[in-house]
Amino acid sequence: MRLILVSLFLIIYSFFTIPMCLVEWAVGKVNPQKKAVIAQRCVVAGFKIILFISGVKLTIKGEENILHDRAALYTYNHRGFFDILVGYTTAPMRTAYVSKKEIENVPMISWWMKCMNCLFLDREDIKQGMKTILDGIELMKNGTSIYIAPEGTRNTGDGVLEFHDASFKLADKSKSPIVPVAINNTDEVFEKHLPWIHSQHVIIEYCTPIYMESMDKKEKKRVGETVRQIISEKIKQNAQEI
Repeated sequence: MRLILVSLFLIIYSFFTIPMCLVEWAVGKVNPQKKAVIAQRCVVAGFKIILFISGVKLTIKGEENILHDRAALYTYNHRGFFDILVGYTTAPMRTAYVSKKEIENVPMISWWMKCMNCLFLDREDIKQGMKTILDGIELMKNGTSIYIAPEGTRNTGDGVLEFHDASFKLADKSKSPIVPVAINNTDEVFEKHLPWIHSQHVIIEYCTPIYMESMDKKEKKRVGETVRQIISEKIKQNAQEI
C-alpha cells in the first residue's frame, strides 16, 4: 500500500515539474543561486511527504553540527535510496549531492538534481571523475555544501566500506570543514523488502565538524579513515536505539 501511495505521489509531482521548468529557467537567468535554493525547497517538501507516506520515523541528532553559515563536505554511509531523502530533508541550504553518472539519464530526477547543482560522477573515467571533483571544489568555494558517500557505492553488508580518499579533496582544496554523517536503518525501509516499502525508525546523526587546515600532513593522509571510524562508531551506538 505504501509503495502505491508513493508511486501516485511521484506521478502527481511529475506534473508539478512541468510549470516549475519555466519558473526555474526564468529565475536561473537572473540569479542561479536562487534557482538552486528554490529547487531544493521544492525537493525537500516532496521528500518530506514521501517520508510521511512511507511511515519513516526520523530521529535527527547533532543538529548543532549542521553548518548554515558556510559550505561543508557532508560525508555519509550509503545504505539505500532513503539516505538521500533523510539527507536532503535535514541538510542546509544550498546543498548538492554527488551521484553516480547513470542517474543523469533518469527523467525528472536528473532535472531537479541539475537545478540544485548536483554532480554526476563517472567512476569508470578518471579524467571525467577529476573534472567532477574540480567542479565540486568550485561549488564549495561559492557557498554550496556537498553531500557525498565516500564508500562510492551502496553497502549491502555489515559495517562501513573503505572510503575513497579522492572524496576529501573537495574539503581540502576548498578549505571547507568535513561533517561526518551517520545514517541507520534506511535499507530496512526499501532495499531489504524490495519492491515493498516498510515503516521504520531511521536515525541520522551529524557529527562534530573536522577542519583539515588544522591537521598536519600525516593526519590529512588519514582523514578518510578518521571519518570512517567516527561514522562506524556512531552507527554502532545508534543501532541500540532502533
